[in-house]
Amino acid sequence: MLSYGRILSTFGNGYVLYMSSRRKKKLRPAEIMTINLAVCDLGISVVGKPFTIISCFCHRWVFGWFGCRWYGWAGFFFGCGSLITMTAVSLDRYLKICYLSYGVWLKRKHAYICLAVIWAYASFWTTMPLVGLGDYAPEPFGTSCTLDWWLAQASGGGQVFILSILFFCLLLPTAVIVFSYAKIIAKVKSSSKEVAHFDSRIHSSHVLEVKLTKVAMLICAGFLIAWIPYAVVSVWSAFGRPNSIPIQLSVVPTLLAKSAAMYNPIIYQVIDYRFACCQTGGLRATKKKSLEDFRLHTVTAVRKSSAVVEIHQESSSRFTSAHVMDGESHRNDGDCGKK
Repeated sequence: MLSYGRILSTFGNGYVLYMSSRRKKKLRPAEIMTINLAVCDLGISVVGKPFTIISCFCHRWVFGWFGCRWYGWAGFFFGCGSLITMTAVSLDRYLKICYLSYGVWLKRKHAYICLAVIWAYASFWTTMPLVGLGDYAPEPFGTSCTLDWWLAQASGGGQVFILSILFFCLLLPTAVIVFSYAKIIAKVKSSSKEVAHFDSRIHSSHVLEVKLTKVAMLICAGFLIAWIPYAVVSVWSAFGRPNSIPIQLSVVPTLLAKSAAMYNPIIYQVIDYRFACCQTGGLRATKKKSLEDFRLHTVTAVRKSSAVVEIHQESSSRFTSAHVMDGESHRNDGDCGKK
């Protein structure tokens, strides 16, 4: 199962990155964030899963202590980067839907700055266990490694470290995501009737943003569903009774957490499909609107030209009549003089 999941995840996320590289000059800020998600998922598949697959065949961890720390760091690094990226995506959607002025202000350079902050944030928290603040250790089933959650049982410093990780790398990002999408849902419900009366181009753009937001919500929901069971088991191991969790049961949350890298590419394709459909529909509506404007402009111009011609002809006829009348008047005066 892990082997098939790794193959699907690698090819799926690789395909997403390949297709994105072909249109890199046209990528919007939200799509750049989506590419970063694909990078995180690909990192989990390429860097982490081979170690687990080989260890599963050997029924034990075979890469030593340094391999365990490397595997734990890589899994935590890409997982944390993925969650913080989705937090940034939720904030982008929130600004785009609820505060249009800020949404227009966000450009590609801001997306790249945000990516730098995301990777720096993930690097900070994942490197702390390597410098003595916490550690990485094998999981109970012995074929993969993770944060040493059991440090909370050993010392007060371990408890502070675990609580800090839980707050800054799970609870705070999750709260921001939930807050952002709750506000978006309320805004969409309150403004849907107002947008319906706008111009067709504004309405189609709003519909596109709402659809992209729905798919972003789907990605975040899938990630949280995959990782929250793992977080619950980890917290129970840190502050509860770790021996009360059966080893067979502790495997399930780990497999579920790793599966997020496999189904995210499918959601990316849904994004591209919906975006293409909406973009095509919007393009057709724009072309239709432009054609109607062109026809209206042409008819108006013809009518104006006809009116100008008529006025010109009428003026010419009046001028000719006046000239003839003046000529006749001069002739009559001449005849009177001769008499």
